[in-house]
This record gives sequence, structure tokens and C-alpha cells, in this order.
Amino acid sequence: METIASASVTVLLVDDDLLVQDVIRSALEDGGFEVVCAATGKEAMTLLSDGDTGIQALVTDVNLGGGHSGWDVARHGREISVVLPVVYVSGDSAHDWPAHGVPGSIVVQKPFAPAQIVTAVATVLNDAPPAPPSEAEAG
Repeated sequence: METIASASVTVLLVDDDLLVQDVIRSALEDGGFEVVCAATGKEAMTLLSDGDTGIQALVTDVNLGGGHSGWDVARHGREISVVLPVVYVSGDSAHDWPAHGVPGSIVVQKPFAPAQIVTAVATVLNDAPPAPPSEAEAG
């Protein structure tokens, strides 16, 4: 598996199936990423809202238990960072992606090879526009 050049990229991984989460986490770590995991949409949204986590990309299952979907998590992440790279993982909701997915995102259909997730994250990171300057940098 190809190693991503920057090991300093932190990815938030959201999946309520802990076995799937473990497979994706291992693939991302093997690809050179730092990974922060959440099992629910609510937990993910809290992590995204916490500016101290350093999250630079999001990989989320679409169908999460607990009231929030992956669509919701990604929209929340984009409210915080308009350029947050997003990869959706879906077993049956890929057809909803054009209507519900955030712009510039990618959907990976289950079942998938772990390397597909790493490639998808690298793609959205490479295609992401630069972040706008923060108020501190601009002022």
C-alpha cells in the first residue's frame, strides 16, 4: 500500500460498526494518517466542534445509529471548515450522494478494499481548495 507523503494529516473516522471502523482505521494508519475515531454522529460532531483536535479530513459511514447521519456530520464539518475534505462510506445510500453529499466529496461503496479508502482520502485532500485565512491571520 502506498504511503501518503504527510503523516501529519489527521482524519476523523466515523462508523458505528466497530469492526468496519477497525479495518478503515488500520488502512488509514498504514497509509500514513493519524486517525481519530467516533462511533456516533453526535460524538463526531463534538470532535469537529473542538478546535483542538486538528482534524483535516472526514471519513464517515452514511448510516449511523443515534439520530445523526453521515450526511449530517459532513454538513456540520463544512460549517466549521468550508474546505473540509469528505469521504462517505456507504453500503446502500450511494445513490443519495448527489442530493445529500457535500460538494467535492467522494463516496466509496461497500464492500471495498481498504486501499480504496486511503486513495479516496488522498484524492479529496489533493483536490481540496486552500483554507481561507483565519481572522487572526487576516487581521
